[in-house]
Amino acid sequence: MSIPDKDIKFPLDNYDRLCFLKNIIKNSNIIVGDYTYYDDFEDVGNFEKNVKYLFDFIGDQLIIGKFCMIASDVTFIMNGANHLNEAISSYPFAIFGKDWAGAMEGKEYPTKGNTLVGNDVWIGYGATIMPGVTIGNGAIIATKSVVTKDVAPYSIVGGNPAKEIRKRFSEENIKTLLKINWWDWPIEKITQHVQHLTDDNIGKLKMGT
Repeated sequence: MSIPDKDIKFPLDNYDRLCFLKNIIKNSNIIVGDYTYYDDFEDVGNFEKNVKYLFDFIGDQLIIGKFCMIASDVTFIMNGANHLNEAISSYPFAIFGKDWAGAMEGKEYPTKGNTLVGNDVWIGYGATIMPGVTIGNGAIIATKSVVTKDVAPYSIVGGNPAKEIRKRFSEENIKTLLKINWWDWPIEKITQHVQHLTDDNIGKLKMGT
């Protein structure tokens, strides 16, 4: 059995613009699952540059599951971009110090927690994911979408702000797929079922569990 190596940076011969993402990440607050890939028109190093406002002192994380497909110019906006939105002014006086240093005493900037991307998620070119969003397993994010709220598993969303276009499968089949969780199988078993995974017959996949 010949299985692609999950620990290699560039899985395609003589092509360095598509990488298995976990193998190039340096920031410990970005966590990526096996076989998730990032494809960039210029340089795969752009991925971390496009995770904006991820500051250690805030402590939020970007967590991406297995077998995801992330296109060039996808941007993740993290909680460090947040300003006060219920105060009289949203201006960040305290960061400039001097007599403004105490402006935030007893107060905190708003945070929406970690940004979570499930497994087998396809994020199209130029999409933007806002802080604290959860994207469910099997979802598809259309090109140039701005995702401001959670995305249900196996749904297709698009637009600004992104709205659900349709579900990929029936509710019954979605429940079946979420129960199967094929991405958590041993890679040998996944390899045995790649013909089923690239088909639309969920019954055949279920029979193999």
